[in-house]
Amino acid sequence: MEFVQYEDAERFAEVAEPIIAKKEDVFSLFYGILQAIKAGKYQNPFMAAVTDRGNVLALLQMTPPHPLNLIIVDECKKDEVIGFIIHELRRNSITVPSVISLKQWATTFANAWERQTGETQKLLMDQGLYRLDEVEETLGMSPGSWRYAIDADAPLIEKWFALFEEDTNLERTSPELIKGRVAAFLEAREVFLWEDDGKVVSMMKKSRPTQNSVTVSLVFTPKEERKKGYARTMVAQGSKELLKDYEFCVLYTDMMNPTSNKIYKEIGYKHIADSIHIGFEK
Repeated sequence: MEFVQYEDAERFAEVAEPIIAKKEDVFSLFYGILQAIKAGKYQNPFMAAVTDRGNVLALLQMTPPHPLNLIIVDECKKDEVIGFIIHELRRNSITVPSVISLKQWATTFANAWERQTGETQKLLMDQGLYRLDEVEETLGMSPGSWRYAIDADAPLIEKWFALFEEDTNLERTSPELIKGRVAAFLEAREVFLWEDDGKVVSMMKKSRPTQNSVTVSLVFTPKEERKKGYARTMVAQGSKELLKDYEFCVLYTDMMNPTSNKIYKEIGYKHIADSIHIGFEK
């Protein structure tokens, strides 16, 4: 086996995209981030492939400080390939803060990483991956209407961004970085807001677009407005708008939150895979 690292995103895409395209919905996170790397949105990305006599056995991608994402092409060789990957990561002194992938691959990687490094694994999020091709038209809607967020909404979105990270136990982003990210979201018209009687009550974000698909993320409703159906309505109407430009939408849910999984199914999202995000502590 050979461990091949890439500096040029276009060259890596030539290797990765034919594999990803076969399951674009399941590999949407990897694919979407690769498009962002190609667009120059990440500095010093890590891209690699494991090959054997011209055959690709695995793909790896990481945009520090974000997790390592891996795709195992040959499931039968999973254990052998992951063992080789860890050996090469350590040999090249590549820091891995966490791993995110389909559950069977991430779990195998985390167990082997723990054994070989002595670091302790910690579950960060047990996720379900869902796909939407059409919105359930009979779904009841909450009062109000959606609109794109504008610059004047920035302070509210910054506040909700921080609260979203708190609710989902994500690593906290500094206020300065949040401000910069929200500004970029607004410039790209990526944030959708639900407004009822002049008050913004829920939001969602368009993320990682590809030619065929787009991810729904950052779904948030403040505590005082929950249990009124706003999030479900926001995601339903926002997704319906996105489907005008894309073949399908995908989103990740917290499998420990039965409420969110229920509302996405009601909208028409279908569970297609299980993903997991595991961190490592020394």
